[in-house]
Amino acid sequence: MRHVTKVDHAAEAAAGPNERFSQALVDESLGLRTCTINYIRTPAGGGSPAGLHTHVVDQVFYILGGTMGIEIAGEQFEVGPGSTVVFPAGVPHRNWNAGSEPTIHLAINVPAPDPNAPFAQTVGT
Repeated sequence: MRHVTKVDHAAEAAAGPNERFSQALVDESLGLRTCTINYIRTPAGGGSPAGLHTHVVDQVFYILGGTMGIEIAGEQFEVGPGSTVVFPAGVPHRNWNAGSEPTIHLAINVPAPDPNAPFAQTVGT
């Protein structure tokens, strides 16, 4: 079992600067059954792949870099490095890159999502 993980910056670079990059840092492969943590880079102009959506788990973002636009429960915010954003389970939300540089954030999901079920449910379709 692994106890330490690092962002694979070579894979991130290989994805290219104009592509969204996501890497699982914490998941069941570490022996955890209660949460997941993903490192996500979103290029300028990019955003939530599912658009406005919900999850059956709570989701917390910790912003590491860039300016992220957030819509949650009909309210919009712009958040930057050092910000924490809370998306309770079932609350419609979306995020997008609101700046000219990539956004980088950690996405923490509690409890761990069921790997056999869709992670996001698109709202309004």
